[in-house]
Amino acid sequence: MTTFTALKDEEAMKASISLNPEHTIAKIDPLIYGGFTEHMGRCIYGGLYDPKNPNTSLITPSGFRSDVLSCMRDELSCPIVRYPGGNFVATYRWQDGIGPVSERPCRPELAWSGVESNAFGTDEFMAWCAEARCEPYLCLNMGTGTLEDGLAWVEYCNGSKNTYYADLRRKNGRQEPYNVKYWALGNEMWGPWQVEQHSKEDYAKKAIQWAKAIKLLDPSVKLILCGKDGASDWDRYVLQECLKWVDMHSIHYYSAGDSHYKNISSATASARNIQIASSLVDLARCELDLSAFPDVSRITTRARSETRPKICVDEWNVWDPARAPGDQGAEERYTLSDALAVGVWLNTFVRHASELGMCTIAQSVNVIAPLMTTEAGVWRQATYFPLLLAAAYLHGESVAVHVKAPTYGGETFPEWARDTIAVPMVDAAASRHEGHLNLSVVNADLERDFLMPLEGVKKGVEVQVFVVGGEGTTVDMHNGMDSEVVNIKESTWSVEEDGAKFKFQKHSYTLLRWKY
Repeated sequence: MTTFTALKDEEAMKASISLNPEHTIAKIDPLIYGGFTEHMGRCIYGGLYDPKNPNTSLITPSGFRSDVLSCMRDELSCPIVRYPGGNFVATYRWQDGIGPVSERPCRPELAWSGVESNAFGTDEFMAWCAEARCEPYLCLNMGTGTLEDGLAWVEYCNGSKNTYYADLRRKNGRQEPYNVKYWALGNEMWGPWQVEQHSKEDYAKKAIQWAKAIKLLDPSVKLILCGKDGASDWDRYVLQECLKWVDMHSIHYYSAGDSHYKNISSATASARNIQIASSLVDLARCELDLSAFPDVSRITTRARSETRPKICVDEWNVWDPARAPGDQGAEERYTLSDALAVGVWLNTFVRHASELGMCTIAQSVNVIAPLMTTEAGVWRQATYFPLLLAAAYLHGESVAVHVKAPTYGGETFPEWARDTIAVPMVDAAASRHEGHLNLSVVNADLERDFLMPLEGVKKGVEVQVFVVGGEGTTVDMHNGMDSEVVNIKESTWSVEEDGAKFKFQKHSYTLLRWKY
């Protein structure tokens, strides 16, 4: 957790950050740095898979983009990737995407108004995950799909016996099971834009039956319940009904804002959704113990499940659909302001490490993504760099931080954030890992640097410094294929006295790293 003391603007000189490596919160699950790929726009075709690219030097023998693989595997070390959707999955027949490519049917794609060739399917995605060295996370079609379809997909991926779909996988060239561990029970089933939208009551009944059957087929799998934004009656109800059958609860939240501070406030508000969702998990775990009735004074609560499911934020990002419409490919061009919002998101995940089992940015390539491709190569959006730094260093255990800083008091998105949460100009999180302390700081202020004492940093320590933005930049800057003007500046800082002051530059993301 991070505790916060709000300062008045005239007290800004008193801003500070305090931390102690012994004050740990929880282990950080590395799966919070996961990715997401959907059959939408150029995410799959032209993103992960591009066999028709004339620049053959970029394409592997399997048709994968080697430059995207390098970024996902060697730079981001992406631990898990969700597939194939997203809204796309609500009409997806996984059987269309296996077997000889020339025999696969083309289908109308209803979510994003396209045509799906099915040239890239289950076996291609599994091969891509093997090359990317990441785990697959598959989303089941609970829209037009049947329980029989879902069981068949699990059998195809994980079956080891001589059964029909396991043998079909072998016939298609894969002898050993893929052993897919994570399976989502549908995607945004509550949404009016979904094919086969469900009421919360209908979804809960269906999810229980699917979960029971899938666990009978493969008890080792982890099932993720379809939540909403974490703060809705849908979340409350489906958790109450389905909790004991699932391993995680999914929530989706996209931050946005038509001005810099609204952008930051929207990312800051994401923490509230995680907190409420976590409380709903606890509420669902408890039921009244009426064994002492009618002695009301002795009535207590008891746990309805032995384990406590964690939160899975399997769609998160900065996304303004007006700026990047989904049915037009959603190729958003991200600014430094968006990069700082992503920094706030990542700090939020580290601070809430005790609540989170997985997070997957939506999406990984081309579609509202940190990575963009052309025929000539790949380029990195402004939002890529905070993600790169966090994925590299914010591991191990989350460390408690106390921040004193001014707050933003203007218009927020969503509106409720203004009166519900503090939106600090300085947002921070920290971790300790392999003998190092790692401090992640967003200074969202457009005008002010903050020269802040870092209580807990000792004299003589050499600090690695990584900065995105700050001096020489503006928050509306963005990158392109030939110009990565927003990037990482590296330096070192020699601490000459205990509690020395470090300057966090205006509109910057900074990661400090030192041995403790």
